[in-house]
Amino acid sequence: MRKLNTKRTINDSIKPGEKLSQRVIRSGVWVFSLRVVQQLFNLARLVIIARILTPHDFGLFGIALLIMATLDTFSQTGFRQALIQKKGDIKPYLDSAWTVLILRGFVLFAILYFIAPHVAMFFEAPEAKPIIQVIGFSILLQAFTNIGVIYFQKELEFNKQFVYQLTGTLADFIVAVSAVLILKNVWALVFGLLAGNAARCFVSYIIHPYRPHLSLNWNKTKELWSYGKWILGSTILVFLITQGDDILVGKLLGITALGFYQMAYRISNTPTTEITHVISRVMFPAYSKLQDNLPKLREAYLKVLQLTTYLSFLITGLIFALASDFTIIFLGEKWMPMIPAVQILVFAGLVRSIAATAGPVFRAVGKPKIDTKWQIVRLIVMVALIYPFAMKWGITGVSTVVFLSIFVSNIGFSFMAIRITKCEVEKFIKVIILPLINGIVVVLFILGLKTVIGIGIWEFVTLSCVGVLTYLSITYLLDKFFNYKMQLLIRQSLQTIKTY
Repeated sequence: MRKLNTKRTINDSIKPGEKLSQRVIRSGVWVFSLRVVQQLFNLARLVIIARILTPHDFGLFGIALLIMATLDTFSQTGFRQALIQKKGDIKPYLDSAWTVLILRGFVLFAILYFIAPHVAMFFEAPEAKPIIQVIGFSILLQAFTNIGVIYFQKELEFNKQFVYQLTGTLADFIVAVSAVLILKNVWALVFGLLAGNAARCFVSYIIHPYRPHLSLNWNKTKELWSYGKWILGSTILVFLITQGDDILVGKLLGITALGFYQMAYRISNTPTTEITHVISRVMFPAYSKLQDNLPKLREAYLKVLQLTTYLSFLITGLIFALASDFTIIFLGEKWMPMIPAVQILVFAGLVRSIAATAGPVFRAVGKPKIDTKWQIVRLIVMVALIYPFAMKWGITGVSTVVFLSIFVSNIGFSFMAIRITKCEVEKFIKVIILPLINGIVVVLFILGLKTVIGIGIWEFVTLSCVGVLTYLSITYLLDKFFNYKMQLLIRQSLQTIKTY
């Protein structure tokens, strides 16, 4: 009976006669809506908490997250990605995957607890010890989450994923904001994180009927690992690249500098990160279903690339031009030293969003090792440049190295994506060049207007609106004179959405 219930749940959202492209668009809308709502709550929480806490507080919390992320990364199984990519029924694999994740969770919790004093000593921040130990409970909460929610992504049921994820976001927001108003210290961030993970764990058993059991089948585990090991390799490399800069900043430049750097990274990369998140969540299972149909895979990839670059260049232009205004209005003058880092890192986020369109293609066709190899190239660039740049230019130098490493590796990602999908190079370049021109014009226009109006919340809103309207106007001209077809792509997507 449990098997029948699970199967029925998987197919409930798939309408008769529904095309894969329609499901992808519908799923993309749900994921994008989720990320928009989540980031609105996160932004509100950030503004409230940043007004009360100091960069040093954010640095302490950043150390705890960094250590937890380190252990999590170096013990990744890649089972979730393997289950999504796998053809056919995955139910026989679920209990084994869940059991391994729980065992892994207890091991990581123990390690995190016992290494906390040494980590605090390394960063010369004794206040970080109890934070690291308590935050380890979030690993256990994640481990015990119902493995059945993997179906939401595999079967493109992101309407249920919306409810599941948003519950945790709301819990985090309510607890963190309430706690910071009462405690006025870094523990507000810790309690918020724990509340969010606890809420997701609880809701996962309500929203999906599958009930996992402790069971370990070595043959099925080995089968999942044969794919997952490449995910582990890629994840470790991405971690060393994306978190290695935090470790270096915290150790060499101090906890306060780490607070500035992490805030700069969050502001500059969050919008484009949300785009990459949507791409990875939706397109990986969608591409997996197209892995045996090269023309359809190529068509889907180019459309995703076009939409991604269109949104990313607009967001990048607005953040670059308005970073100082946003900071002084919403966060306060104490955060102004991070502005140069924000304006460099926003370009790193832009390039990363383009590279993110290729990653799901590699995994979907069963070649995750391509991603791993080019992450190695990115790591080599980071290792070679980050220390001298950090010592000479501080967090601005670190930000520059992050951008250069992503830019170099993205050349490889793009080349391999073109090769696998057999895409025409001219079409690929056109998709990137046109929104680039559009974004440059918008930045110049906003910077020009800033010289004649003051700094205030209404001026900020006005400049943002003018930038968006300018971008849309230039899009119309690109469609008319260069056959960009962006309006057609948006119109087709909206027509599909309206049917639901």
